Amino acid sequence: MHSSSEEADDTQRPALRRALRFRDLTLFYIVSGLSVRWVATAAAAGPSTLVVWIFALCGFFVPLAACVLELSSRYPAEGGLYVWTREAFGDFPAFLAAWTYWMSNLPYFPAVLYFGAGSVLFAFGAHGQTLTGDSRFYLLFALAWLVIITVTNIAGINAGKWLNNVSSLGSLLPISLLIALAVVSAARHGSATHFAGHALMPHLDLKNAIFWSTIFFAFGGCEAGSFMGEEIENPRRTIPRALLAGGAIFTVAYIAGTAALLVALPSSAVHGVDGFMRGMTTLCARLRVAWLAIPIALLIGLNAVGGAAAYLSSTSRLPFVAGIDHYLPRACGRVHPRFRTPWVAIGCYGLAGMAVAVLGQAGTTVRGAYDVLVSMSILSYFLPYLMLFAAMIRLQSRPAGPEVIRVWGGQRVAVVLATIGFLSTALTIVLSVIPGEDETHPALAVVKVIASTLVLVGAGVAVFLVAERKKKRTA
Repeated sequence: MHSSSEEADDTQRPALRRALRFRDLTLFYIVSGLSVRWVATAAAAGPSTLVVWIFALCGFFVPLAACVLELSSRYPAEGGLYVWTREAFGDFPAFLAAWTYWMSNLPYFPAVLYFGAGSVLFAFGAHGQTLTGDSRFYLLFALAWLVIITVTNIAGINAGKWLNNVSSLGSLLPISLLIALAVVSAARHGSATHFAGHALMPHLDLKNAIFWSTIFFAFGGCEAGSFMGEEIENPRRTIPRALLAGGAIFTVAYIAGTAALLVALPSSAVHGVDGFMRGMTTLCARLRVAWLAIPIALLIGLNAVGGAAAYLSSTSRLPFVAGIDHYLPRACGRVHPRFRTPWVAIGCYGLAGMAVAVLGQAGTTVRGAYDVLVSMSILSYFLPYLMLFAAMIRLQSRPAGPEVIRVWGGQRVAVVLATIGFLSTALTIVLSVIPGEDETHPALAVVKVIASTLVLVGAGVAVFLVAERKKKRTA
């Protein structure tokens, strides 16, 4: 229960601005869900990835999208995942779901911006390639854009959404050009990869365990738009339409883009940080349109900026709602009187992302920092999805009004889809813990991953307990 003074503060808080429309939200789902770096990661594993994309689509994305469609219609308030989990299980699980989600996204910001920095260097030819091993360039690129993204989102939802909208071109245009060039190249010169039946069969061994979890990770994010429920015009109508449109686009782009990149390069020649641009430059040189690689490199850098901007703007709404509920400092729940944005939550989240970028780069190489940042995200990122799918199952017992959009097929289909999503997520968590075959100390690697996750969750438990005790004393 809130005290009378807290209720007075709530009534005096400026309302958030509902400025996100269907087009804005569709482009948000594209820029947050479609990252060209996952195309390079998938292509590096060979043609069997095309089948893995289908598994990830059916086992994770379809159940996730169905749950988001119904839960966002049942509870279209600001906070999304936090609100859904709170309605199903109470304050403590809701806070832990939000805590692990926003903490796991902190390494994502520098990781995706490192990818963008490596791609941008291709636009500057030989001079740019001299910086490929310079960790200072990558770090400054990440920090500079995090500052711009943070300030832009504080300045208003209109400013933030236009950064997302423009950045969506950085994913749509490069992948469209990649597919078009690959078709022409295959017709003239053949394919660099042989797409035989046996090559399309995924290898079910420990070597590919982390890779499978990474592909599932690429399909995450469609829940993020609902975090801004009170900044979306008519969210019950807008979220389902935008999610279906955006999801269809980036699903096709992932599968077709992976096939196109394998046409350009054999999987052994694709690398995580700059693999996409290597494929593009090879295609452009082969077809004698080398000049096209320059704008493509800049667009890919824009795609990375858009991914960081989309997640920073949406995920910062979780500490905002937790601040309103007084599980974080009350300042996190403040809305700027002029810009009508949760400026304290956005600012703190942006600063935290910058701190993680600095700490992640300390004492390591560019490639080492990139790999560390990506691996840090996977395990803790999936924990909130367990709560999301469990909340979907739990809330099926509650009646839904006529305004609520239900999963096609009703309660039975909803429970089946949520169960599939829950089991897929649990399996992905197990796979992501298993170290690769090149790990010299596999037991130590597993212990480190599990220990770091326990520390992260334990910190969230401690923050919640301190806040709960303080709330009881205040009451």
